[in-house]
Amino acid sequence: MRFPLLRDLAHRDHEATERMDDPQCDIAALHRTYAQFETVNRLVAGWQQAYRHHVRPVLRHDRLNTLLDIGAGGADVTRAIARWAHRDGFRLKITAADPDQRAYAWAMRHHPSVDMEFCPALSSELVSQGRSFDVVISNHLLHHLTATDFQSLLHDSEQLAKSRVVHSDIRRSRIAYTLFSVGTRPFFRGSFIREDGLTSIRRSYTALELHAVAPAGWRVHAQHPWRNLLIYDAVSPAATEPNRP
Repeated sequence: MRFPLLRDLAHRDHEATERMDDPQCDIAALHRTYAQFETVNRLVAGWQQAYRHHVRPVLRHDRLNTLLDIGAGGADVTRAIARWAHRDGFRLKITAADPDQRAYAWAMRHHPSVDMEFCPALSSELVSQGRSFDVVISNHLLHHLTATDFQSLLHDSEQLAKSRVVHSDIRRSRIAYTLFSVGTRPFFRGSFIREDGLTSIRRSYTALELHAVAPAGWRVHAQHPWRNLLIYDAVSPAATEPNRP
């Protein structure tokens, strides 16, 4: 399939669908996609910066911290955060939740860890179980959601987080689309990385669009170069940032 460089990304293409979301998609290609997420996210997702500025400041050295990753997929982002937190001297227990049994099975098979709980569940199920976590995050999840599911996720996140929520997603732009299209063309064959990545950019929000749909209490941080962080503080930021260097 060919992907012309779009001349107009002025509006979200919320009707576009990603191949990996299809329950009948090729399972071998899906598994290669999970395996390649770590490389892609390391290059473009900006989580080391997000961890440094928005996750690490609310972690505590004097107790065990807990973190929930909603829609964790293969859990490469959460495993990276676990490494950074350990490097910084924090004890961190992670729950990687994803309702897709294919993602759950792949993560359990490839990355078992005593410090990480893999949970095949929706955020609403965790709320109904009375679960709570110091920090709640997601990566590349917001653009997948319908308007109703988007609001439900944020409501669930408010119930689940004791300190902070950080939902990180792509910020739509023609430059991002062009660079991703050109830069991934020679790579990631046999997976959905390039095709779904371009679809994701078309489905994603600008900072202004995200601000318009976010409920009261949430703030949008436009992280350089092409990321949107949607952040919610369960308590005042001043009370949750004792570890800022």
